[in-house]
Amino acid sequence: MTAKIIEGTKIAEEIREELKVRVERLREKGVIPGLVMLRVGEDPASVSYVRGKSKASEELGIYSETIVLPEDAKEEEVLAKVEELNRDPRFHGILVQLPLPKHIDSDKVLNAIEPRKDVDGFHPVNVGRLLIGEPYFLPCTPHGVQQLLLRSGYDPGGKHVVICGRSNIVGKPLMAILMQKKKGANATVTVCHTGTRDLAAVTREADILIAAMGSPKAITADMVKDGAVVIDVGVNRIPDATKKSGYRLVGDTDFDAIKEKAEAISPVPGGVGPMTVTMLMVNTVRAAEEQSGLKTN
Repeated sequence: MTAKIIEGTKIAEEIREELKVRVERLREKGVIPGLVMLRVGEDPASVSYVRGKSKASEELGIYSETIVLPEDAKEEEVLAKVEELNRDPRFHGILVQLPLPKHIDSDKVLNAIEPRKDVDGFHPVNVGRLLIGEPYFLPCTPHGVQQLLLRSGYDPGGKHVVICGRSNIVGKPLMAILMQKKKGANATVTVCHTGTRDLAAVTREADILIAAMGSPKAITADMVKDGAVVIDVGVNRIPDATKKSGYRLVGDTDFDAIKEKAEAISPVPGGVGPMTVTMLMVNTVRAAEEQSGLKTN
């Protein structure tokens, strides 16, 4: 058995086509969805990520602006800028690109964002609302994982989902999303972590296995039961002398081995990655709809 490949690039494009319709309806009513991205410093990865988000916004008809503060900007300056953006009606969504320089308290900055503009879904108000099933926004990567499952025909309802990783960005919010008594969720969820005894015994019980550990090829074929669905959230660089860059990207699973026994698996790259930016766009459009009172879907 060779697994079906869950193509995040294709599913992301499908969602973006749906978003274009919603954006056009808003623009017809005089509302231009606005996203502002705040970056501090010139971290190469952050520069690349923000550029990608800006490009996605442009393609969808979302107005976006990137504000860059110097690496040595004081925490007070960053907080003041966030407060200014909270009051700016042009922007329905605010994103602070992480990581911030070490002298700035990231939690303090994220907590300063108006929750209804927090399109990353990291504000404690949004985290709390997510847990009780009434979120303003779903965090982008976990929401992308849910959409990958649903749109590829693998509804998690009634399934045993095992999540490897308990980060605040992926593992914990994904657990909260999939355990809700709601359409597209309603799963039995187990979260594994560094304190889990006999990890392989737990992962072999999974109908749907989600790897979000940040460790290359940590999930091997013997840890996956036959016919499981596997979603790989990891993005890791490993040396590869055959590549011009000197490295290649791999996920948290041993893709080549697992695809021979799983029913379906997402690749790295081309799986969860394209979904994360797309779900940011979804949140921005939703924010514009909510704040303008013009729901289009």
